[in-house]
Amino acid sequence: MTDLRTRARAWVVQDPDPRDRAEIEALISDEGDAARAELEDRFSGRLRFGTAGLRGRVGAGPNRMNRAVVRQTTAALVRWLDLHDPGARRSGVVVGCDARHRSAQLADETTAVLAGSGVPVRRLPDRVPTPLCAFAVRHFGAAAGVMITASHNPPQDNGYKLYLRDGAQVVPPVDREIEALVEEVGPLGDIPCADLPSPLVVDAGEEVADAYLRAVLVGTPDGSRPPRPLSVVYTPLHGVAGALFAEALRLGGYPPASVVAAQRDPDPDFPTVALPNPEEKGALDLALAQGRRLGADLVLAHDPDGDRLAAAVPDLTGAWRTLSGDELGTVLGAFVLEQVQAGRYPRRDTGATPLVAASIVSSSMLGRIAADAGVPFVATLTGFKWIARAADAVPGSRLVFGYEEALGYVVGDAVRDKDGIGAALALLSLAGELAARGSTLPGYLDALMRRYGVHRTAQRSVRAADPADKMARLRARPPREIGRIGVERTLDLREGAAWQDGMPCLPPADVLAFWLETGARVLVRPSGTEPKLKAYVEVVRPVADDDLGAASAASAAELERVTAALGPLLGS
Repeated sequence: MTDLRTRARAWVVQDPDPRDRAEIEALISDEGDAARAELEDRFSGRLRFGTAGLRGRVGAGPNRMNRAVVRQTTAALVRWLDLHDPGARRSGVVVGCDARHRSAQLADETTAVLAGSGVPVRRLPDRVPTPLCAFAVRHFGAAAGVMITASHNPPQDNGYKLYLRDGAQVVPPVDREIEALVEEVGPLGDIPCADLPSPLVVDAGEEVADAYLRAVLVGTPDGSRPPRPLSVVYTPLHGVAGALFAEALRLGGYPPASVVAAQRDPDPDFPTVALPNPEEKGALDLALAQGRRLGADLVLAHDPDGDRLAAAVPDLTGAWRTLSGDELGTVLGAFVLEQVQAGRYPRRDTGATPLVAASIVSSSMLGRIAADAGVPFVATLTGFKWIARAADAVPGSRLVFGYEEALGYVVGDAVRDKDGIGAALALLSLAGELAARGSTLPGYLDALMRRYGVHRTAQRSVRAADPADKMARLRARPPREIGRIGVERTLDLREGAAWQDGMPCLPPADVLAFWLETGARVLVRPSGTEPKLKAYVEVVRPVADDDLGAASAASAAELERVTAALGPLLGS
């Protein structure tokens, strides 16, 4: 405990925030077991780059999100740019933030460190969606972009998302190089911080938002409009996407959506939901109730930073059906591929070959549709930092659609990250096309399954204090069967591995994949943003004699059987 307190006191001396200093001092002086455990957790390590940058609970200490951690990380970023991007001090860095607790303060800290080091900053307004920051990096020709956000994480969290000059998030080895430079940062008091406002800081306001919307609208497949406008209920889930999405609807010629009033305004406490993640059960309850009350055609929801999209539709009985991430990704991808085959998309021909992509934990159905369309498909590791770079695997290609099953989609390549606003516009375009044909989103999905087979997916998460230890145990004793179905093949991506014929090997990742005798597939990996182990299951059944009901029932039964077996396997 003495060493722990010594480290904590050393941190307090440097911490620039009086509230955070008081927080650590209170824990040091508290002799109780709970205070000791909390202090150990805060000083057990430091936040590291995961699937989508740094993320953690807001609070004091190196293993939390706070001004000190942001100051260290930004100083390391400046050093990395000096070493690897000689033009960075001319190009500058874009900084944005959402509406979470302390987001504006952490964005100010980032800005002050950059400007204090002589790096120009394009500061976006407070409370903007993440896709706007990703877009702004390339729009301004910036050397990097920093977005303060924890996306859909719990209210007590915040994060630091980092983009480089190409507008995509950092990937290895850059993230590890920056982490190594963090260790070399000297006393925090020696890091120069500019007083704000500063001549090196330029406010980037409406102009970049207008440019983003124009680019997204140009990059949206242009489906037919239905005989009557679709009735849409929308919720930003107390997040920051509402105003920009409303403007996107106006510019796109769509009528205004009916917004859930209780969730319209940004609120970092997210008072009407247990968790601000549209995947979570209950998150869409208010929107669905409003959809039923108004007889709406479609319910749309963004997560708090606007990079994810959820959707629900009424079925033939009038009950509402929330589309899974894979279902939504499949119909959007199929629609884009239809437009590509018809020569209507992309609308601006660059001479590049259209390409679609999905993460390996997503359904394999999009790959089958792409093969049928004669369009290259690339499977990537989890995270849009990989999906955004999928075209690198096929020289002369251009990403026209990419998705991951956790409700992340990008349509076109104006934004090199997931973009819930662009995806929502594409879904409205598809829904309009289907309505003009006398069809619906569920009907479109059924038609795809009749052609390519029923692809049913599910995810199982298990909280784990040490996910790495559980992965090590699984590697040491891989299962011979899952749900009483034999394991036919196992693939460990720890050293990288070939996933697709004719494509480059995937980079090393902490992922195990198991293919079962029935053709089902199970992937297991630790979460990159939370202390969890995640398993992804896919069951595929062909549709015989056009009997979709039988294939669907059989796949559902197998999926339940395999998913139920994952609890004991993962140690829940």
